[in-house]
Amino acid sequence: MPGLLPLASSIPGPWGPVHLAATPRGIVAIEWLVDGDRFDAALRRRLGQTVESASEAGPDDPRIGHLAVASLALEALLDGRPPEILPPFDLADRPRWDRDVLLAVSRLGWGETASYGEIARRIGAPGAARAVGGAVGRNPISLLIPCHRVIAANGTLGGYGGDGWGGREERLAIKRDLLRREGVSVAMASPV
Repeated sequence: MPGLLPLASSIPGPWGPVHLAATPRGIVAIEWLVDGDRFDAALRRRLGQTVESASEAGPDDPRIGHLAVASLALEALLDGRPPEILPPFDLADRPRWDRDVLLAVSRLGWGETASYGEIARRIGAPGAARAVGGAVGRNPISLLIPCHRVIAANGTLGGYGGDGWGGREERLAIKRDLLRREGVSVAMASPV
């Protein structure tokens, strides 16, 4: 049904194109370090729907509005400025646990960090730091749901980006860069 399918676009980013997708409810996916075809294919598998290009939508389509707000927010974040406004997020397809974790992460302010354990406590699940890490690693709306602000309990970077792209050191370098854009300096963990 037209207007209900996810609508995709991309903007330039420091590590290549940043791909975005929106439903009428809000932003459903943001990803980088993948090409557009892989982004669309993953979104089709995840949502079970065809992905439309933003060029196929009319100007009054709410998905276009969500993509425009998200693009401005991403440009600000990547330019080292707090976004003035964030779009709504569509996490309806995510498990309840992931939604609870990602909602807590979305509430972290510009330049604020919290440990995985702190996020677990905020959602009423003390002791579930590892499970929080799993949900954060599955974040489908990276950057705008700022999983880069979630760090290890010892004040080091922890992990970043699940296993989707690059190596661990490359992902941690990006996390460190994103935090620096917000004026936050976090140490790397010592090698074990």
